[in-house]
Amino acid sequence: MKTLLTTATVAALAAGAAWADYSLTILHTNDFHARFEPISKYDSGCSADDNAEGKCFGGSARLVSAVNAARARSDNSILVDGGDQFQGTLFYTYYKGKLAAEMMNKMGYDAMTVGNHEFDDGPEVLRGFMDAVNFPVLMSNADFSAEAMLADKLLKSTIIERNGEKLGLIGLTPHDTDELASPGPNVIFTDPVGAVQGEVDKLTAAGVNKIIVLSHSGYSVDKRVAAETTGVDVIVGGHSNTFLSNTSDRAEGPYPTMVGNTAIVSAYAYSKFLGELNVVFNDAGEIISATGEPLLMDASVEEDSETVARIAEAAKPLEEIRNRVVAETASEIVGVREECRAMECAMGNLIADAMLDRVRDQGIEIAIQNGGGIRASIDAGPVTMGEVLTVLPFQNTLATFYVSGQTVVDALENGVSEMEEGAGRFPQVSGMTFTVDPKAPAGSRISDVMVGGAPIDLAKTYGVVSNNYVRNGGDGYKMFRDAQNVYDFGPDLADVTAEYMVKTGPYSPYKDGRITVK
Repeated sequence: MKTLLTTATVAALAAGAAWADYSLTILHTNDFHARFEPISKYDSGCSADDNAEGKCFGGSARLVSAVNAARARSDNSILVDGGDQFQGTLFYTYYKGKLAAEMMNKMGYDAMTVGNHEFDDGPEVLRGFMDAVNFPVLMSNADFSAEAMLADKLLKSTIIERNGEKLGLIGLTPHDTDELASPGPNVIFTDPVGAVQGEVDKLTAAGVNKIIVLSHSGYSVDKRVAAETTGVDVIVGGHSNTFLSNTSDRAEGPYPTMVGNTAIVSAYAYSKFLGELNVVFNDAGEIISATGEPLLMDASVEEDSETVARIAEAAKPLEEIRNRVVAETASEIVGVREECRAMECAMGNLIADAMLDRVRDQGIEIAIQNGGGIRASIDAGPVTMGEVLTVLPFQNTLATFYVSGQTVVDALENGVSEMEEGAGRFPQVSGMTFTVDPKAPAGSRISDVMVGGAPIDLAKTYGVVSNNYVRNGGDGYKMFRDAQNVYDFGPDLADVTAEYMVKTGPYSPYKDGRITVK
């Protein structure tokens, strides 16, 4: 009798354990950057004809269909975003966060984290977006208590319930957002590890044992957070536009990337993929399995007709601006981040040359453009203003100023200091050449700097042109804040670039060895 009872008890416990397993599908996006319309293989605009021929990817209408289909495959799912819904096309320039809020509400997002670009127009625009959405917006690694626009609305973490279980969600934004955007003086950013652990401890104390971090901090930071914290089950990434996959040879790592017991996922950018991670937890909240793959939003995903019509309506005010043909290029102008944040790139040469050409008669000798400000490539043939604005969406203006040769070298060192991270501070230049050794310690990577064909004179004063974002210290270029004879209010960089292409057209993209990478 005892043996039978023991056997029955074991069987009952086993059945109970099986019932305690909890399955959750995490659908996720990141770095959408206002790509409401389909994109080309260059992550830029894609024509209606090309879309009809099946050559385009992404867009809100495909995401709507894909999300609905994914939900139908799972009886328990959430939809979250890893930040940077803002900025990238004329839709953001015209609507700011309003259209993003409308589309995210339509798709039924459960939460998102703040990306650095959510601060591009200050806390006011972010607040307007938060007031418009039907879900919590999160950011744990900052003290925003002194910012009235955020203090009563933005959350560090939140708890939602799905199928009778509590899920803890935590937000992360880049530690250097004050250098990357315009959060204002009242938001103080802090290290992500301590911030996440603090929220994990609070959530755990509230009885939550399934914790998901929505992180707009980049793949390398996500791996550090996973390694240096306890209690985090899943990290949904963003910021570095990282593509994780188990099937593609272009992936930066597996999907998910496991660091200890933490599953890290990321789905590239620009609505080209919808992430779909299927997680099974045991009763203690530990991951038993985590499987999935980003879903490619190609022509096989049918566009939701209602959303197509809504985006077409929203695009009407933009048509006149973006369809104007402003130039022609003989071949593709490559502006992909893999090049423009790591080496000389053709788009960087075009933009820097255009900047320098515009102000050379003012005694300016050097142009520096941050690679992160270059957001797309342009394909061969006619070039529209819409394409130029997709490459340069930030409405930055030309900034001219004067600094010493030593400061120029310091600026170049800053620009190459985070090459291994793919940081946007990498300098594309004109009027000068330099060599960089990425294997050397940061701060000592630059050599052989030449200006106008002569070695740079560290004591001499040089005239420099950049964009107003860099001149004011963005992307770590703080050494430019104390420049002399500063003028930050030149013409829009996109206009300058378009006009230069007209002047030199038809434009032929090129690289001439101005940046040597050892």
